[in-house]
Amino acid sequence: MEKISIQELKHRAQAQPQSFEIHAQVESLAARVSKSNKPFLEARLADAADHLVVRAWEDTALYPAFGSFSGGNFVALRASWTRGDYGVEPRDASAQLLSGEEIEAVLQGPDELRQRQAEDYATIETLVRGMSDPRLRGISQLFLERFGERFRRTAAARNYHHARRGGLVEHVAQMMRSASAICGVYPSLNRDLLLTGVLFHDCGKLWENVYLERGFEMPYTEVGELLGHIPAGMELANRLWRDLMESAEASAWQTLRPESDLVRLHLLHLIGSHHGEYEFGSPVLPRTPEAAALHYVDNLDAKLEMFAQGYAVAAPLGKNVFERVRPLPANLVRPLPKCGEREV
Repeated sequence: MEKISIQELKHRAQAQPQSFEIHAQVESLAARVSKSNKPFLEARLADAADHLVVRAWEDTALYPAFGSFSGGNFVALRASWTRGDYGVEPRDASAQLLSGEEIEAVLQGPDELRQRQAEDYATIETLVRGMSDPRLRGISQLFLERFGERFRRTAAARNYHHARRGGLVEHVAQMMRSASAICGVYPSLNRDLLLTGVLFHDCGKLWENVYLERGFEMPYTEVGELLGHIPAGMELANRLWRDLMESAEASAWQTLRPESDLVRLHLLHLIGSHHGEYEFGSPVLPRTPEAAALHYVDNLDAKLEMFAQGYAVAAPLGKNVFERVRPLPANLVRPLPKCGEREV
């Protein structure tokens, strides 16, 4: 039986059954009852790039297998997969625990994903080293030194965009590339401030959307629930700034202009305002060009990722038309190919 990833399963599943095997971690497992009072077990499975909710009904062979599992287990699930009213569903399924070598392969993820995230992290480091303002360069390097490992296993979101281990690195790297390019078109923008704002805008998610060191479970935390990533990110930036100002090299910055505390204040504003609207969780609206640029770069990268993921999993409705994938507002239409490109 062909072994594929969850993401590929979502892309290839059709109305007609197809046999595939997936390897994944049981992120959560819950006993539930349907509206018709039929018991079932609901498992949320995750691999390095995606997740899938699978239901095992009481009258199927999969039910006792799921009943023997617990959260955190790594499993192989073999089935004839179909795409129905509830998304991708297994038929005639069987499941078993993975061996040690198989678990390591799941944890490492696909080669392409590992390579892409390594390149993205290197891009972040390069752009940080290239900053001219020693204070913004210093706080960015301090963040990477102290929290780089945690950063590498944090998602940009629990759902919708870059919702995978290391997804925040991908999101931040692409945003930094975009921000750097925009500064070339709008040279009045403070490039160092904007790049630092991009790096820090979601840093609170290191306590809201972080995966365990081994695995794809993303536990809920008190910091994430009681503060949320924006206040937590502002607190982290403040703490790192204080530590930076107590370092030996900080004494040489006393004559720099603008003064250091004003630089800190503008960085905090970028973090606090990046959602762009009060109703979306920002405690303050963007009030500077850099804050506005950060908000739009963030929104653009998230939306384009949603489109890319949507095309990969959405069922076709007609020629070049695909079903809506939330939170996008409407059905998807295949984009226009560039001149000279072959249509897919």
